[in-house]
Amino acid sequence: MTDNTKAAVEDGTMTFWEHLEELRSRVIKMILAFAVGAAVAWWFKVDLLEWIATPFIEGWNKQDGVAKFHFPHPAALFIAYIKLAVLGGFVLALPVILYQVWAFIAPGLYAKEKRFAIPFVVSSCALFAGGGYFGWRIAFPIAFQYLLSFADLPPGGKFDIEPTVMIGEYIEFLIRMLVAFGAVFEIPVVVFFLSIIGVVNHKQLIKFSRYFIVIAFVISAIITPPDPMSQLLLAVPLCLLYGLSIGICWIFEKRRADSKAALEKP
Repeated sequence: MTDNTKAAVEDGTMTFWEHLEELRSRVIKMILAFAVGAAVAWWFKVDLLEWIATPFIEGWNKQDGVAKFHFPHPAALFIAYIKLAVLGGFVLALPVILYQVWAFIAPGLYAKEKRFAIPFVVSSCALFAGGGYFGWRIAFPIAFQYLLSFADLPPGGKFDIEPTVMIGEYIEFLIRMLVAFGAVFEIPVVVFFLSIIGVVNHKQLIKFSRYFIVIAFVISAIITPPDPMSQLLLAVPLCLLYGLSIGICWIFEKRRADSKAALEKP
């Protein structure tokens, strides 16, 4: 970023081309942060695989035998490790990515609103990590235990059913689930941002709450494994986070109204 661009960012008078230059600079920083994070994740790929396999192992251990993964061709495990490195790179780079996003939109905000940069980054990362951890620690083991239980047949049957889980497919599934749980836990941050720019207010959110409950269960049914417990484990936190979002929106509106009233006093 040139000195002229920095000055334009600070006083909020950027041209279209300066906006493009600013965007290019931010994107490059995001890519570099992701590359560094992916390199670190690749170095710890075996540890990361053990961590991401924990929900499946816990679900399998409720059955008989030792948990096993398979891969159909020699390069499959290598590709699986690459996917893990991509996931790790994204997670490690998330604070930088979120800060760059905020820094890009900050020139269009008021000075009082710009001070939310650090809380925005911290809360976004905490909620994303909390959503992923909640799925990994609670929802996924229950889901795997339920799904794997279908392989248990009554004793004395004419055949057995043995699960054959491919490592690549499992990692793809877990990545989608972790990202989905992390993303839906970002609802309070999204609502707060929409409140800052004046798109929604707490009264509108309260009126929409009955529809959101239905939407929460629909989202849960789409992104979770097809068992009622997993869907409930995601839908209930979604509704609670929506209620928290209403409270956050109300507090911000009240503070903004109090500040406006104080400025209008003679």
